[in-house]
Amino acid sequence: MRKQSLGMLGEKLACAYLKKKNYRILEKNYRCSCGEIDIIASKNNALRFIEVRTKSSDTYGSPEESITYAKRERLIASALNYISNHEKPLENWQIDFMAVEIDSTKGKAKRIELIENIVD
Repeated sequence: MRKQSLGMLGEKLACAYLKKKNYRILEKNYRCSCGEIDIIASKNNALRFIEVRTKSSDTYGSPEESITYAKRERLIASALNYISNHEKPLENWQIDFMAVEIDSTKGKAKRIELIENIVD
């Protein structure tokens, strides 16, 4: 499976998971000069900026291991950009992370995990 297709599948599975957990999806693939945010959602009166990482093998590490300090900084900058460019955004916000592991032979999720508030 190509990297782009894998990423799209992971984001689709992440959105379905979030909807089941009563998140409201506001936007997908928000892009700005600072970077990209995969999913912007709301739950419990808070904005959630969600980075999704999808892997089909652990050859290059787990999804969690792929989040670098530089990526965290870009996520913060992108979240602040989103907030500053939207009227009446929710005051409470956080950056969450979703790890998605795919069984490459079946094209189905082996694991979907939401890790909340990865940036203090």
